[in-house]
Amino acid sequence: MAFVCAISNEAPEHPCVSPVSGAVFERRLIEKYITDNGVDPVANKPLSADDLIDIKVSALVKPKAPSATSIPAILKSLQDEWDAVMLHSFTLRQQLQTARQELSHALYQHDAACRVIARLTKEVTAAREALATLKPQAGVPSAAAAAVAVGAHTPQPAAAVDTAAKPEQAQPEAGMTAEVIKQLQDKATVLTQERKKRGKTVPEDLVTPETLRSYRTVSSNPGLHSASVPGILSLDVHQEDTSKIVTAGSDRNCTVFNKDTEQVVCILKGHTKKVTKVIYHPEEDTVLSASPDATIRVWNVPTSQTVQLIRAHDGPVTGLSLHATGDYVLSCSSDENWAFTDVRTGRVLTKVADNSSSGFTTAQFHPDGLIFGTGTSGSQIKIWDLKERSNVANFPSHSGPITAISFSENGYYLATSTDDSSVKLWDLRKLKNFKTIQLDDGYEVKDLCFDQSGTYLAVAGTDVRVYMCKQWLELVTFTDHTALATGVRFGQHGSYIASASMDRTLKVYSI
Repeated sequence: MAFVCAISNEAPEHPCVSPVSGAVFERRLIEKYITDNGVDPVANKPLSADDLIDIKVSALVKPKAPSATSIPAILKSLQDEWDAVMLHSFTLRQQLQTARQELSHALYQHDAACRVIARLTKEVTAAREALATLKPQAGVPSAAAAAVAVGAHTPQPAAAVDTAAKPEQAQPEAGMTAEVIKQLQDKATVLTQERKKRGKTVPEDLVTPETLRSYRTVSSNPGLHSASVPGILSLDVHQEDTSKIVTAGSDRNCTVFNKDTEQVVCILKGHTKKVTKVIYHPEEDTVLSASPDATIRVWNVPTSQTVQLIRAHDGPVTGLSLHATGDYVLSCSSDENWAFTDVRTGRVLTKVADNSSSGFTTAQFHPDGLIFGTGTSGSQIKIWDLKERSNVANFPSHSGPITAISFSENGYYLATSTDDSSVKLWDLRKLKNFKTIQLDDGYEVKDLCFDQSGTYLAVAGTDVRVYMCKQWLELVTFTDHTALATGVRFGQHGSYIASASMDRTLKVYSI
């Protein structure tokens, strides 16, 4: 706010107000007037200097006296202003250059820090994988502990599990006793009766074809096996606790993974070569694995220890199938032998050579457990009677080594595949091929799997496909893997599908 002196009509430097008239004066002028006249100049009433009241205002800035009264003066003023602007601009340019240099240095430091973090993260990952691979076993548990872990009847001595004490030769046959044969027959009778009770009804909880078509990848897990030796070669799902999945890798380890928590439960280490086949016991927390190191290992998952080390073959073990009783395992090898072994004791009960097979590539039990099928490198599928230990049927129409076989739950159908880009379906009642699914040229099939109801058939290889049985219509195809899919399994009632691949990932598909 600006005040005007009532005497000079100019803005006062030291304004004050008269309490008599209320007018504003320059203190210097009003004091002289009071000294001369003794009255207020406006109200003309008595007033003393002590009665004046000072007013506090901002300092008054007086304008410069007009100096540009000629053209030379105006030019001089403009030159001074120009010089000042140039000096200010030069200062700003210097400050801008300094800011640019500081920003460039900060960005370089940020980029270097990101590179260091990325390198350290990679080194930490590699160190963790190396630690998981090199972490020593705590030792083989005692025979009694092993027996309790797998529900054994009469286990082997602990020394028999020790790999250092084991001979490299295959174990001799113990023979199939009448008790074993009766156990197999009784189990087959029970399973047949249960199948007849179910009839042709589809389980109520089974996923529908429409839902299955909407399946997508819900998780992808690449860190289960070592990155230095990439590749998952086999997988299986625990039938009672379907959140647990076991995978077998080229890194010589088996990994038990919980898909719900996405955490590794344990890593099973002991094989000296890659693990090509793995089975999760349907009722126990037990895993069976096979390897080209000519051994089969039975693992107790809670302790991560080998409870049985089975040497049934002289060559690489190429096929593995658990009997419906959960007590016996079928294995086959490139040494042209198949073997039937007691899981509880590790004893080889029977072993049969087939010199005409040119080496077995895969094997699987029929759902009833009295017959089983084997695939050979000579493109033959052979059906065997377990009790008689004899070859009862052959299906020789494929070309190339048999890569996978799978029996349907109803016991009527057998699916087989080779490198000829096709999947053949066989009717075991008529012993003939009734359907051939011709895949794309160059398609490689690595695994086949019927779901537990026999309604769907999954094919793993170049991609992962699911077919509707009976109509044999393709329902869905998953192409997320970047390398060959080597294994595929259904969750309970088809609630999810799991697949493994040479790209080192385990993928889970669901809604």
